[in-house]
Amino acid sequence: MTDLDIAHAAMDADPENDAKRLQFYERLADTELFMLLGAEAEGDKVEPELFEIEDQNFVLIFDREERLAQFVGREAPYAGLSGRVLCNMVAGQGIGFALNLEVAPSAMLIPAEAVEWLNATLDNKPDETEARLSEVSAPKGLPEAVVTGLDRKLAIAAGLANIAYLAAAKYDDNSRGHVLVFIDAVPGAQDALARAAGEALTFSGIEAGTMDVMFARGSDPLAAHLAKVGLRFDLPALHDPQAPSAPGMDPNRPPKLK
Repeated sequence: MTDLDIAHAAMDADPENDAKRLQFYERLADTELFMLLGAEAEGDKVEPELFEIEDQNFVLIFDREERLAQFVGREAPYAGLSGRVLCNMVAGQGIGFALNLEVAPSAMLIPAEAVEWLNATLDNKPDETEARLSEVSAPKGLPEAVVTGLDRKLAIAAGLANIAYLAAAKYDDNSRGHVLVFIDAVPGAQDALARAAGEALTFSGIEAGTMDVMFARGSDPLAAHLAKVGLRFDLPALHDPQAPSAPGMDPNRPPKLK
């Protein structure tokens, strides 16, 4: 059972539960998927094998290379890419996802409308505001789903920062909330980290704006105080990746449709 299998089973067992459905689509966005191609890739250009099912076009995607091979039954060209990149690549073209057909318990057809919704949700950018912290203290009152979602999201943000602290916050205008403070984020990673935090809220079913995101250096007094009162998340170190084995597996060079 893969993460997608487990999330699909939870969604299928409770179809009226919005949180379970959101969690499935979050897993889909974060999972490395393997898309069947109609021809070998040419550089960064790929031509997916399109299948018409019930008058709609679908691309065949699998969450394991072995599952793709099992379905096809022969050697076939494919591209490996994250669900979020795949959503962005097919957005606006009326293409749905045929996931793990005939080879896994998570087999399902995801219509183009759902793909468009997921792409739009992932494309939401956090609002930038200016505020001054007057007090930080131990976090309280946040749903467990938010903490679990943050833990999962930050676990895949390898190498973008060393540590993050979640704390209750009071601002100079007397407003209160929660703040997630990243310590020693690498240059240029702020946007990606803020998006990850925002997605943890969105896919937990919590309205945006419940939590703010800040950045600090490990030498700042704020970091020392957060170490005493905040809930700590350790981000994994970035290991040197192996050479990409299929088109799309290099995140710095996402594939393009022909």
